[in-house]
Amino acid sequence: QVQLVESGGGLVQAGASLRLSCAASGRTFGNYAMGWFRQAPGKAREFVAGISWSGGRSIYADLTKGRFTISRDNAKNTVYLQMNSLKPEDTAVYYCASATISSPPTSTEKEYAYWGQGTQVTVSS
Repeated sequence: QVQLVESGGGLVQAGASLRLSCAASGRTFGNYAMGWFRQAPGKAREFVAGISWSGGRSIYADLTKGRFTISRDNAKNTVYLQMNSLKPEDTAVYYCASATISSPPTSTEKEYAYWGQGTQVTVSS
């Protein structure tokens, strides 16, 4: 079966950086777009970033644009989320997801078929 395993979360101070990783198995990773979402306590899950199957196209939520970068290494079946200049409002559980399509990258949850278990990111002020 398809498995997505996130890692790299933790507790950091505002202004710091973190890089999240998501290792995929059970599916031809390079055939599908990937995405990152997050869910803060008491809030709905929201889109963070998405990337096409080749890595050639990426999209971002307005709140993270310019601070976060999504990338992928198809040889390693891994997608990354580099997060810079972190703010307390970035505190959330971050989930990676594998889409049902290859391209373009999508921000629509229903176009993602598989989800990881999430990794906690906490940013202190």
